[in-house]
Parts: sequence; structure tokens; C-alpha cells
Amino acid sequence: SVEGAPHEFLTIEYAEQAKLYVPVTALHLVSRYAGANEETAPLHRLGSDQWAKAKKRAAEQARDVAAELLDIYARRKAAKSYVFRAPDDDYRRFVEQFPFEATTDQDAAIETVIEDLTGAQVTDRLICGDVGFGKTEVAMRAAFLAVASGRQVAVLAPTTLLAQQHFETFSDRFSSWPVTVEVVSRLRTDGDVKAVAARLGSGRVDIVIGTHRLLGNAFQFKNLGLVVIDEEHRFGVRQKEQLKNLRAEVDVLALTATPIPRTLNLSLSGLRDLSVIATPPARRLAIKTFVMEKRRGVVAEAIARELARGGQVFYVHNEVRSIDRAAEEVAELAPHARIGVGHGQMPGRRLEQVMADFYHRRSNVLVCTTIIENGIDIPNANTMVINRADKFGLAQLHQLRGRVGRSHRQAYAYLMTPHPKAMTGDAVKRLEALQAAGDLGIGFTLATHDLEIRGAGELLGDEQSGQIATIGFSLYMEMLERAVSAIKAGKTPNIDEPLRTSNDVNLHVPTLIPADYLPDVHARLIMYKRIAGAADQEALDELKIEMIDRFGLLPDALANLFRTTAIKLAASRLGIDRVDIGPAGGRLEFRGATVVDPFTVVKLVQAQPNTYRYREVEKRGRLMVTRATEEPGDRFEFVEQLIERLANTAPSQQPSHTPASRRERRGAVARP
Repeated sequence: SVEGAPHEFLTIEYAEQAKLYVPVTALHLVSRYAGANEETAPLHRLGSDQWAKAKKRAAEQARDVAAELLDIYARRKAAKSYVFRAPDDDYRRFVEQFPFEATTDQDAAIETVIEDLTGAQVTDRLICGDVGFGKTEVAMRAAFLAVASGRQVAVLAPTTLLAQQHFETFSDRFSSWPVTVEVVSRLRTDGDVKAVAARLGSGRVDIVIGTHRLLGNAFQFKNLGLVVIDEEHRFGVRQKEQLKNLRAEVDVLALTATPIPRTLNLSLSGLRDLSVIATPPARRLAIKTFVMEKRRGVVAEAIARELARGGQVFYVHNEVRSIDRAAEEVAELAPHARIGVGHGQMPGRRLEQVMADFYHRRSNVLVCTTIIENGIDIPNANTMVINRADKFGLAQLHQLRGRVGRSHRQAYAYLMTPHPKAMTGDAVKRLEALQAAGDLGIGFTLATHDLEIRGAGELLGDEQSGQIATIGFSLYMEMLERAVSAIKAGKTPNIDEPLRTSNDVNLHVPTLIPADYLPDVHARLIMYKRIAGAADQEALDELKIEMIDRFGLLPDALANLFRTTAIKLAASRLGIDRVDIGPAGGRLEFRGATVVDPFTVVKLVQAQPNTYRYREVEKRGRLMVTRATEEPGDRFEFVEQLIERLANTAPSQQPSHTPASRRERRGAVARP
């Protein structure tokens, strides 16, 4: 609170000298902008119509996106999925063959996937788990249920190496079961691939693993039941369109460590189901990450230290034309190392030999491009040097770093950069975020950083920017949620009023969180925002219980804030824009979309002419109150009874701006 300022105002310090006063009752309108960096974020001049136009364009796009999304998910809901068999004794024996102990998050994700697959609705779930946290095991158990139910499984991987890795993993896991596993990649001959396609069409292949080639017309499935997509963001726009059509027909399970902003948008907005695996495996250590200007001495020392303990080293140089020169440089720095060179432009057999040599420790330093980014699992490799790390994306750096530290040994990642002045601002932010996020299971957090650094992009289609960058991610998602709710209710989204209209409640009593009750300013602002953003009485009651549990019994001013917010919620549902009642009386202002029955107001004025008067001001109805209520408790009780009386005579339907139900907002796992 600020000395001399009204009680319902609080101060937010943006700079040491500059302060901004924001009414608590309108605090839900203040949100953090995420969509572009500080230099390119759009600014709109106060008093002009720039902001109104930008908001209207974003609302139009949100309406179109909402319609397309609902079309996709309506087709999904209308299509009855094949109901897989519930887990039986065979499934339990398959689970017992898992050589490790599943983590808590793994178990939760597996249970959720089983519920999806054994239900009637088509599954579309995103499993977000850090590298090496057991996403593949979740996919293999889902695949076992599908095969046991007589259905085929397709596993899509973005790279040849990852497809080969999955083939070996699946083959090993299903080796004691009558399950046929095949792989389609450029490492196989055309004759082998044609033979696999023929057997797939006749139903003699149960699980097929491959790159985007599997989406081509050459491959026809006899009874496809489940598609597993690893690192979906690595596929191109055309492949994603094919995958989007698949979602309406078969169950889809997507695996990722760092979902790109667009995928994260869909999940966080409840339009895709999401499970997060954040619990690290037992004895797993966080990777020590160093971001520094490149020095030959540091590289030599890092390689020597790893080789001295019998380990192996990845040296990432993502430029094929100069990779041999980089290998010569490494040979100078580590003359006793056995060096292999691998990149995507090598002949398939040669690349396969290089990777086999490294896997079997015939070489101990691998100079390579980002071809090792996905799926390469070599527990003995625990040091990585990334040359020109400023040229990589945040998710890409995290994926590369995840190739080390896959055992109980301490792992190290050295991100070598040029001089700071030679890097872009975004590159510096990415490297700072990666270095700060050194804990295990941080991939999901990095994805949200990526969302803020890169912007969210279009939810559908191939554009990577658009209206989200213009108005910010939070505001766009609120518009999209309201547009989806309106279309689902059979109404046309209101483009002129795309956001929840703010209403003001002022009962002239102190409504604040006292500093002596909650001393931390940041925590107070968070609680103010959460109280102002509560969507219904249930959410408000939960917040009240939480605050009492965390900080103690509510002081009078905070209790007043909760009662005022409850009145605000009730008034908003009725279409009341303003409630301003003090010791000597006041007024209620109705908006045009109010659901209050006009005859109720007329009867109220006729029954108590000394307390109520009604007038029209600028085409807005006002109910004037002349009753004196000196005591704040009496005033609250009077207003609550008045709002309740108006609500009891209102029609049951809500105006189109009513917030979505709590079940629909309950998080990313809620179905649309």
C-alpha cells in the first residue's frame, strides 16, 4: 500500500524511481508480455487506436484458429477409437522385465496412457520428459498393449540414427515375446524396405520404426492402432499436416524433452493432453555446464580429464565442410585420442560403422555434427564440447547436452562461444538460460524460456510469428480460450469485446494484503494477481484456505479483499459493471449484456422507494442506493443480499463472456 493512495491501490516498482498505481480490482488485466524480445516488442501510443486495432486483429485470428481447432478435435471426438485390451497377466510379465525401477512420474504417465488407450475416445497425448527419464519405456508399454490387442504400431523418429536406436531398444525389449519389429531407414537397402512394406500391408509386422518415410504412400497398414512420434518438432510442416490428419483416426503418443512453443501452447491450453515426467532416475547426477569463450587449453584439459578416467568425449562441430579441420585440431589437442568423424552426409554404411566404433569404444572421441542430437545412448560418454554454441537453439542445446550424463558418473558440457560482442542478444539469452537451468528434469522449464525468447508462433500452420507476437502470449491464449468457449456454446465470438470485461467493486473499506502479514513484496503481488484472477467462488475459497495455511488467520483488510472479490465475481456473472457503495449509499451500473430481469429492478424500486431509485445515464442503467451503512460488516451484508436477490431472478443462461468452467481450465491434461 502507498501512503496517501486509496486502499484499493498497490504499487508495482518497474524502476527505482518510477512507480505505477494499479487498482487491485482490475489487476487481472495486467499480465506479463511474452512473444518477442525487448528490442522488437511492439509499443502502442496511449490515446491512439493502435492497441484496439491490434487486439481486434488478434481476436479475429483467435476466432479462426478456434474454429479450426474445434473442427480437428470434433472429428477426433466423433471418431470412436479402438478400445485396447486392459492390462492382463502378459502385460504384468512384460513390465517385470523392465531392468530398472520406474519413477513416480513414469508410473503416473503410464497409468494415464493406459486409461487413454482403454477408453473410447481417440488418444492424443504429449509425454514431456527430460532426456534419459524413461519416455521410451512409456511408449513400449503402450505398444505392448496395442500389439496384444491385435493392432499395429508405427514409431516415427526424425533421424536415421534415432530410428536405428529405437529399433535396437524395441527389439531387445520384445525379444522374449512373439512380436515382429522392423525398421525403415536409409541404412537399409531398397529391397529390404519394399519387403517390410509388403509384410506391413499383410499384417505380418507388428511394430515398424522409421523416419518420415513411413508417412508416404508406399506404406499401407493393415490395422494401425497406435502412432508414437519421437521429437515431433523435428518434423517438417508437410509431415505435421499428415500427422494432424492421423490424429482424428488413430491413437497418437508424442514424446519430447523440450516441446517447441507451438506444441507447448496446445498442451498448456488444454487442447492436447499432457503428462510431464520430471522425476530423475536413481543416482542420476545433474550435468555441470560451462559457457565460455573458446580456449584451446580448456578443450585440451576437458578431453584429457575424461579420457584419463576411461570415458569418451563428444566434440560437436556443426559444419560439414570444415569438420575434418576440426578433427585435426582435436588431434593436436589430444594426441593420444582415438578420433572418429561422423556427419549426415556420409554414406549410410560408413556412418553406421563410425557409430558402432564409438559405441564399442574402439574410438573414444567422436567429432560430429548434430546428428547425435536425438536418441544416442552411450553411458560411457560423459564429456561434451560444443563448438560455436551460440548458433544452436535452446531445445537443441538441451538435447545435445542430454547425450552425456546418462549413467551415475558426473558429466560435463562445455559450450564454446566467440567473443560476447559477436553474438546476438537471443543467443546470449539462450546460453544464460541453459547455464542457469542445470538441474535434472529442467527440459519443460527450458521450453517455457524458449516460448518467451522465440515467441509462440501460430498454433496451426507454418508461420512462426503472427498475432501472438503483437499482443503477447498470455493475452492471445485468453482470447483463444474465450473464442473456443463461445463456439462450443454455439455462439459467435465477440470480436469487439474479446476479453473478459473488468468490473469495479468499491465498498470504501480497506482491501489489501498488509505488509506485516506477508512481508515479501513479490509474494504479495503474486497473491494479489491470483486473487484478482480467481474465476469462481470455489477457486477463491481454495486461495483463502491456502493463505490461512501458509501465513495464518486473515487480517480484516485481507478478509475484506476476499469478500469484495466474491462480490465482483457475482456481479460480473450478472453483467453488472460497477458496484460503488459507501457509508451514505452509492450505485450499481448495468452493462448492455446484463442478465438481470428488468422487472426485478422495477419491483425493487417500487417496493423500497426510499432505498432504491433507477435512472438511465448514457444508455446505461443505474440502480441508485440511498441506504446508509456506517459499519463495513453491514455494508458487505447489504450488498451481498442485493446481488443474491438480483441473481435469483436472473435467467439461468450466462452471458457469452462468462469465464470457462474450472474443469476446462484445470490444466493441460483437461480435454478440450
